[in-house]
Amino acid sequence: MANRRSFLQSAFGLGAALFSADRLSASTSPSAAEQLKKSRTRDRRSASYIPVVTTDIGDLPYTMDGDVKVFHLIAQVVKQQIAPDKYIHAWGFNGSAPGPTIQVTQGDRVRVIFDNQLPEPSSIHWHGFEDQIQFDGQPGISQPPVKPGGRFIYEFTIHQEGTYFYHSHMAMQEMAGMLGAFIMHPKEPYRPHCDKDYLIHLQEYAVLPNNTVPNTMNMEFNWLVFNGKAGPATTPLIARLGDRVRIRFVNLGMDHHPMHLHGHTFYTTGTEGGRIPESAWWPGNTVLVGVAQARDVEFVANNPGDWMVHCHLPHHMMNQMSSNVGRMTRMSGGMPAGGDMNTGMGMLRGTPGAPTGEDYGPALGQGLGGVGNGNDVSTTNGPLSPGKAQSAMSGMDHANMPGMQHDNMPGMDMSGMQMESGDIAPNATNVPNFPQDAYMEGPMMAMDKMVDRPENYGLNPGWSQFMQGMMTFIRVLPPDKYDEVISRMRDTNRPNDPYASVLNRG
Repeated sequence: MANRRSFLQSAFGLGAALFSADRLSASTSPSAAEQLKKSRTRDRRSASYIPVVTTDIGDLPYTMDGDVKVFHLIAQVVKQQIAPDKYIHAWGFNGSAPGPTIQVTQGDRVRVIFDNQLPEPSSIHWHGFEDQIQFDGQPGISQPPVKPGGRFIYEFTIHQEGTYFYHSHMAMQEMAGMLGAFIMHPKEPYRPHCDKDYLIHLQEYAVLPNNTVPNTMNMEFNWLVFNGKAGPATTPLIARLGDRVRIRFVNLGMDHHPMHLHGHTFYTTGTEGGRIPESAWWPGNTVLVGVAQARDVEFVANNPGDWMVHCHLPHHMMNQMSSNVGRMTRMSGGMPAGGDMNTGMGMLRGTPGAPTGEDYGPALGQGLGGVGNGNDVSTTNGPLSPGKAQSAMSGMDHANMPGMQHDNMPGMDMSGMQMESGDIAPNATNVPNFPQDAYMEGPMMAMDKMVDRPENYGLNPGWSQFMQGMMTFIRVLPPDKYDEVISRMRDTNRPNDPYASVLNRG
């Protein structure tokens, strides 16, 4: 009887196990999404990480002191070009804002020698680090503020892994550009292996047209930048068709940014707290990167083309969150294009100083008929026809407007200021919300030649007319086109090229 009971129990157990196995197999058969998620997991390459590429910024080099990696970080005023013919005086590190990326490996001992060349005290906070309090960078709390000309030495043993960052812990200094990435590569490389690993900083500046100094107190921004550049000056991300790509977004600005990728579905695989367990990855094509957050996304670049990567907030795609100044490109019966930018950016000059009065803010939408603050506006919309546009440009006093001289703007295609026939309906001025108080009604001036670089080779002519603010490309290129672009990048032989690690791999 006992033997029969044992036999039945064993048989039942075996059957249950087989049934469970069948259910498990059925429930885990890979869907199309799972295949995308798992693709390229069987890696035939070396088990080492690949360096992160921070386009337009690059890395901070280090020296070795025994088994300690030593980085020298210098806070200083930086003159930086953020767009064609537009320079700002930001505060950054080692010649750039954002500062150069620091890359280390889990288990490293790291020393950062910080020199302050600013005209006021500063300190560096290591955002997300789990380390000793004396190196946290809280001025007056965990350390004395580093005075002008002073030095402070930070030292860590790296036990975390992921996308972290450093920034001044003086809030207005952070708004002036004092931030950078700190990448902690894992001791055991992530799986699936990525062929390309990119980092994009998200920042905002408020800069008057005739000035170079950001207004750090402003709450509206007219320059929205990736790695210190506004489209079309941003450098594209380059991928070979079939590459698995990681993009790390770091946001240390004042706004949240929904970052959107065209043409592909990605998985969000990491935050400013490190790697997300694979079972918790989530798919999408847009990820919200909040202030003081990082988001890592990964995807297989299996769809060839020049795909946009951009913030999906409409104002962040046009570099004009403040009132405009100057002429609009489309005719609207002489309606003012907007208040002067001083007013729009909060530098109030009217009397008796009432910010809610009709003397302030953009022209359209203010007061009866949309011209409430027209007394602040000294210009009307630009002419519509190409002939009138050319005539208007010829009539300008270029001697007193050196920034508008054609000789000083090589590569500028003025045809972008002209509207094609049929672009505007005959009754356009009778349509509500036309024209809008922004330049993005139509194409900008083409700047292809002004932003020419090897990474842009092969883009459609005139592409730059439709790129502003927080916009760049992920260029997914077939092998022959990829090799051509990489060859051109290598032949340029740029000093301290952020793409050096990619070029060296070939």
